[in-house]
Amino acid sequence: MPNIKSSIKSMRIDAKRRERNITEKERFKKAQKLVLNAIAEGNADEAKKLLPAAYKALDQAAANNTIHKNAAARKKSKLTLKVNSITA
Repeated sequence: MPNIKSSIKSMRIDAKRRERNITEKERFKKAQKLVLNAIAEGNADEAKKLLPAAYKALDQAAANNTIHKNAAARKKSKLTLKVNSITA
């Protein structure tokens, strides 16, 4: 446990950021999983409906610097390719 005031404050800030990052990651992972489950079931219509929610979750995570913007773009691209492959 640190003794310096600024270090104590840094620990508090880090804990808050960690908590926010975890919830943000859980949010976009759940959204991705819903889309992938719809694809696995062969339900193209449901996958298309869930795709914008996954986009939004990934964009928010990138905006909050939880993940890098290029990582979000890559994940969105992969999801889109999978949804398009099932609809074709």
